[in-house]
Amino acid sequence: MVTGEMSENAESRFSALLAGAARLPGVRVDREAYLRAALARHCSEDQLRQAMEETPAAAGIPLDVLDRVADASIRYETAKVSALSAAAGLPGVLALPATVPADLAQYVGHMLRISQKLAYLYSWPDLFSADNDDLDDDTKGVLTLFVGVMFGTQSANAAVGKVAGMLSEQMAKKLPQKALTHGVVYPIVKKVAQYLGVEMTKQTFAKSVSKAIPLVGAAVSGGLTFATFRPMSKRLKAHLSGLELARPVGGRVITGEVFHDEDRQAADGVKIPKPGREWRVLKRR
Repeated sequence: MVTGEMSENAESRFSALLAGAARLPGVRVDREAYLRAALARHCSEDQLRQAMEETPAAAGIPLDVLDRVADASIRYETAKVSALSAAAGLPGVLALPATVPADLAQYVGHMLRISQKLAYLYSWPDLFSADNDDLDDDTKGVLTLFVGVMFGTQSANAAVGKVAGMLSEQMAKKLPQKALTHGVVYPIVKKVAQYLGVEMTKQTFAKSVSKAIPLVGAAVSGGLTFATFRPMSKRLKAHLSGLELARPVGGRVITGEVFHDEDRQAADGVKIPKPGREWRVLKRR
């Protein structure tokens, strides 16, 4: 990654960007309201209530249902952030100092929005404190890791898995604060923040170039945002959905046409498929 004073500056830049994006209107997602709106058509009222009070996994909502809802949320956030990015590219070179920082902030803001939505679908607890306008350290830590996963950082993948394991083992309804602020995960959070600070600087430069020509800049900027935001969101979805925390309680996983129980016994005459192409999701678990 990066070292020395450059590392500290990069970490500070990303932390400031994250905090600023989290304060933008509409960035914070109300967990219960989102789950109700997203899942209402896909499960019973009892399941919906349990999903909001506990988690979708505790309610036994199948992973294929959650995956479809997650894909719909990704499409919505991608379309929204791409349109805003294209609009920011309309003024051209004279407005660059104003439009580029604002565009980057709203881009990160939408990364935080989709991170929250995917986290809540795959049984993470509420990420924001209702009585605090500022980011607390544990929320900042887990959001940094989520963005790191979106950027393909392997250390972020491992750290998110570790935090999810703690939540799963303890059946916790809050983030493990000590692990994120003083424990073994904390050094990884700092390194990921340093890396993201550098990557965000590169993106700022790329967006500056794309906006230099009015109209053309709008198309390029919107297209660049679409081309990056969707696959990054898909990467986070794939990682969160594959964690033990997301598995429906009771050991049953339903993905497409594949049926699987913890004891791998056939039920009601249904044949359990042999390992192979259609087994890949189950084998990963």
